[in-house]
Amino acid sequence: MWKEIRDREAGKIRPKSFSSRIKFNRISNLQLTNYKDIVSSHRGSINSLQVDLTEGRYLLSGASDASAAIYDIQRATNYEGNGLIAKHKSIVSVDKQHEKGHKYAISSAIWYPVDTGLFITGSYDHNIKVWDTNTTKVVMNFKMPGKVYRTAMSTLATSHMLIAAGTEDVQVRLCDIASGAFAHTLSGHRDGVMTVEWSTSSEWVLITGGCDGAIRFWDIRRAGCFLVLDQSQSQLGRRPPVLDHSAANKVSVSKPLSTGQSSLVKSRAPQKKYTNGHGIKQSTIGRMPAKGSARQRLHPGMLSIQDRATAHYGAVTGLKVTEDGMYLLSAGSDSRIKLWDLESGYNTLVNFEKARLQTSKAIQLAISQDSAHVFVPCMTVVKAFDVWSGKMSHTFRGHYESVNCCWFSSQDQELYTGGSDRQILVWSPCKLITDDMDEGHTKDQDNWSD
Repeated sequence: MWKEIRDREAGKIRPKSFSSRIKFNRISNLQLTNYKDIVSSHRGSINSLQVDLTEGRYLLSGASDASAAIYDIQRATNYEGNGLIAKHKSIVSVDKQHEKGHKYAISSAIWYPVDTGLFITGSYDHNIKVWDTNTTKVVMNFKMPGKVYRTAMSTLATSHMLIAAGTEDVQVRLCDIASGAFAHTLSGHRDGVMTVEWSTSSEWVLITGGCDGAIRFWDIRRAGCFLVLDQSQSQLGRRPPVLDHSAANKVSVSKPLSTGQSSLVKSRAPQKKYTNGHGIKQSTIGRMPAKGSARQRLHPGMLSIQDRATAHYGAVTGLKVTEDGMYLLSAGSDSRIKLWDLESGYNTLVNFEKARLQTSKAIQLAISQDSAHVFVPCMTVVKAFDVWSGKMSHTFRGHYESVNCCWFSSQDQELYTGGSDRQILVWSPCKLITDDMDEGHTKDQDNWSD
């Protein structure tokens, strides 16, 4: 590390490259922390974890005992072990005893993406509640037709305040916080919707995974899904790099077109305009090539076959989009992890090493900030895989029962995991207690010598 710091000072390494190396090294050295302890207040299995997206300071958890809790992960409640072990107790907690609390298990707990003044919980009691963090009062309640498996809000949204809800009903519902009513429903799945995830490149694109094994893409401004992932359509590995504008111009200049070719290009030029009614360029995610009006004259049976495509042989239990919005990771009850190219909609055939996944409930995946590692709950352990090769890089053992959720904090490069053993474990880059003891002893000597 000191060599990299000297190279950075000498100008041999650029700041961004230096930061990436340090973060990568910290992620590679994650282990069960010996200086931070989250004192869980839950009496049931922990189903959901999320650190707020604004300050990166408050950890929100939801559990099967119908309770939700908030922890300050930067400021400890008290210290033990001669001040070496920081204890973090819940600063806000709601449970069944609350007047407006949930009656059954909380399956999903998420922060309002703009600030920490609100958080949202979804429960098996068929309700989604919006809570005021400061007063711990329910400010809004949405009654759902069945058990709520997962909720999600877009981190990019500036034009809407929608909560996407996946339930045991076949329809995906969008709850509008601004109006307190349902905006609309999305129909297409043939069984319950176990997981939902918003795109990280467009505030209008929603991705859902169902118990029918299908992964569907929706543009919430339009009716019907525009893409269904098919595991039989594949491409080998990552897509080739895109040529920059200057390189593309050189290629076009070096290969002059004939008269017939140039006239053909001119006649096809208008087909390259993809605009909606507002004049905004449409997303290229899942766009399929069309030949004239032939796309509209497809036999209804063909359309039905495409609509029934599946991404997994079983329920889709987890989804996670990479930070750049170009790839999607999915997990299923068939114990398969798959990487999808969202531009083409194809399976990249990355061979993730064998992992045993839960089949009866949704799991929460986590991904590092550089999208190089994905953390997957695999029964009683959490496994870290290289996203692009599929090789397992690390196994985190510490829970006594099944792990249900994990969250990676990009600010501190820490991993938080929650399981059925009611514990929240923190995995941090190595930091030896002996180093802290040596530092403290040195300070005492200096003080006495003065």
